[in-house]
Amino acid sequence: MTTQLLGDDPAPDGRGETGVADFDTIGPYRVLQQLGQGGMGIVHLALDARGRAVAVKVLRSHVAHDEDARARLAREVDTLARVRSQRIAPVFDADLEAEQPYIVTRYVPGPSLEQRVREDGPLGAESLLALARGLAEALRAIHGVGVIHRDLKPGNVLMLDDDPVVIDFGIAHVVESSRMTMTGLVMGTPGYLSPELVEGGDVTPATDWWGWAATLVFAATGRSPFGRGGMEAVLARVCRGDADLREVDPQLAPLLHAALAPDPSQRPDADEVLMALEAWARGRPVTDVLPQRTRALRPDATRALPPVAPVPRAEPPAPWGHGDWTDPNPAPQPAPVAPQPAPSADGRVPWPGTQPGVEQGPLDRPGDPRIGKSRRSDVLAALLVAAVALTTAVPWVGLAVAVVWSWLARTVDRSMTATVRRRHRYGRRRSDGVAAAASAPLQLVGSALTTVVAALLPLAVGAAGVLAAALAQSAVDAQGVRLDAPVPLAVGSLCALLIGWWGPGGPSLRRGSRSLVRGVTGPSAVRLVVVACLVVFGVGVLGALAVGALDVSWWPSLSSPLPSPDQLPGR
Repeated sequence: MTTQLLGDDPAPDGRGETGVADFDTIGPYRVLQQLGQGGMGIVHLALDARGRAVAVKVLRSHVAHDEDARARLAREVDTLARVRSQRIAPVFDADLEAEQPYIVTRYVPGPSLEQRVREDGPLGAESLLALARGLAEALRAIHGVGVIHRDLKPGNVLMLDDDPVVIDFGIAHVVESSRMTMTGLVMGTPGYLSPELVEGGDVTPATDWWGWAATLVFAATGRSPFGRGGMEAVLARVCRGDADLREVDPQLAPLLHAALAPDPSQRPDADEVLMALEAWARGRPVTDVLPQRTRALRPDATRALPPVAPVPRAEPPAPWGHGDWTDPNPAPQPAPVAPQPAPSADGRVPWPGTQPGVEQGPLDRPGDPRIGKSRRSDVLAALLVAAVALTTAVPWVGLAVAVVWSWLARTVDRSMTATVRRRHRYGRRRSDGVAAAASAPLQLVGSALTTVVAALLPLAVGAAGVLAAALAQSAVDAQGVRLDAPVPLAVGSLCALLIGWWGPGGPSLRRGSRSLVRGVTGPSAVRLVVVACLVVFGVGVLGALAVGALDVSWWPSLSSPLPSPDQLPGR
């Protein structure tokens, strides 16, 4: 049976079970076999100097020098060092400065919760209760030191019999730095990302408790609570609270449905969920311990399920379903299990805790369409090469193209962000296109102002790069400080473009640029042609400048605005 550690998925070709490690040793640790692998790292079973089994996670060669990957590994080490709990796999050792950084943690000789359920089926009542208690203990230990896991899911829970151990803190954050923006890329697994993470709200301990409830649904059914499909579809279900609870015991479904509510204020707390789970495991009615807000449901939010086998409970099972999950055998809606709030004038019954008279029906609130899309890094890198070549050969033209691109990219990003925010607040509407067109002039003006301000630092850094490169070149060829020579111009333009991309105001430029590139480069074949053309152009122009076959042109000016060597001070 494969053991999955530190959140890395076992190799799809089965190497996770019998795979041979890529190294004889990792630091002072002797590798025995590969346990699992993911996109960033590989996990090995190894022995330390005393012969004790440990788990060693090493970054893959192609990401070992990536600063983001190293930072994520360092964050994992820092987080694990904070937590003291038997429910957390502790870190024993780490070398973050090695050529291939690694961390060493406790070896947990058990399968992940996901593997166990896939192989042995959903957990029984007692096992589910033990899992809930163990994960609650782990989360309380994590939250007690000011850390939020943010990626609790079945694949990140290892099982020693019925005792869970939580792993993979690579995207965990301390509470003070947990704020995420709605337009940022969301890291995690669709279906186990809380609504507040998807929608860019405050990341609080409630985020982990939501993931706890989603993990319990999987353990009870063997199915992801929000189904499968494209990322956008899954995240939209998450934000609407459309959980698929058809295979959950009808006595338990109201509890888990409430724990997965999009609004954190409508969720029962962990103690309430544990009390209800214990009552359910002991055969007592769950409604005896459920808080009032989890008992009353909107009639239009539920659907009947096919008849289920009788269960030994004090009350007859009530059919359960929710949202847009289809039912192959619809049946008449039974009476609610508890008194409903007074209906409004249009006959709707509001959800407990909501304002009467305010429309509370589920909105069509799609997630940010940019989440999960290709970053088009290959095309953008080729564009960088072409932009440096153009700015070196025709500086004024290259500068104008860079400014116009920045303006256009920021306008696209502002317009898309405004649409996402509007749909988040009001739901999808037919007037979305009209609203976007009406706001376009305002977005253009705002983007223009942002572009001007954001260009100041790149221009200053670019000028410094030109001067530094010219001084270095003069020391080599002894021809004086030539600011308008190709090499200084190429270095200065590269520095300016990189600072513009990564400096202040860069996130909007990056998001908008990726959206623009995705719009004009569709299939991989088209992308390959575009990349090839850009690279050939850039390399060709830079090569021609290097050998003197092409001169720098200051068109539309007649001469260079930069001083010649004999015009510089001290000459």
